Amino acid sequence: MKIGTIKNSYFICFLLLLQNVTAKNIIGQGGNNLEEEVKRSELPDGFLFGTSTSAYQIEGAYIEDGRSLSNWDVYCRINGRIPNGGSGDIADDHYHRYLEDIDRMASLGVNAYRFSISWSRILPRGRFGAVNPAGIRFYNNIIVNLLLKGITPFVTIHHYDYPQEFEDRYGAWLSPLMQEEFVHFAETCFKSFGDRVKYWSTMNEPNLFAEMAYLKGVFPPSHCSPPFGKCSSGNSDVEPLLVVHNSILAHAKAVKLYRRQFQASI
Repeated sequence: MKIGTIKNSYFICFLLLLQNVTAKNIIGQGGNNLEEEVKRSELPDGFLFGTSTSAYQIEGAYIEDGRSLSNWDVYCRINGRIPNGGSGDIADDHYHRYLEDIDRMASLGVNAYRFSISWSRILPRGRFGAVNPAGIRFYNNIIVNLLLKGITPFVTIHHYDYPQEFEDRYGAWLSPLMQEEFVHFAETCFKSFGDRVKYWSTMNEPNLFAEMAYLKGVFPPSHCSPPFGKCSSGNSDVEPLLVVHNSILAHAKAVKLYRRQFQASI
């Protein structure tokens, strides 16, 4: 779910694989292949090449500098949930190696980067606690160094991970309380990074999250019911609808806040 519109109708293209920015079009006919290079100079002004990540998949440092346990941290520790026993405890160690990663992006010639912000790193206890200065500092450093390299930041506020405390207290997205938690998180991000971040997405594919977490039960909190899956709890007929309902309202409230208080100052 995205906020606002792209200025000057720029065509945005995210290349999700880290690859050479020079694309090749391979045409095969009669066993003969013809490779034709597409040059950056042939593309319209404002065309953005980019890479994309999510916080839990790359950052690691899962209990460093004040970050709390997220729903994914807990889920990955339940025996049998992840087939190979993997987790995001270290992942790509982006938390410690973000400068190297940004250098690599710049060397590829990309000029846009979409990343998400770890809710547990910014607000370890949500509205129940304070903003974590170490988390703010980490994302500030990323944004500053992206801009120094000529890379435009695109920020996703929520990409499936949130403090486990929400789950334990009131069932996270099953509760309307999660709407206010999300607005508080979004406002914290707008205040902290909005002077440099011009492009925001509120949530990554909320429909997929509802399906995987509350219909099929293969994302945390692993809720489902037959015939969709065999989970210890859940109702696949009802819970996905509640989650989508709360997600839509949370998105709408965050967009309203942004447009009234922050967009005009950009």
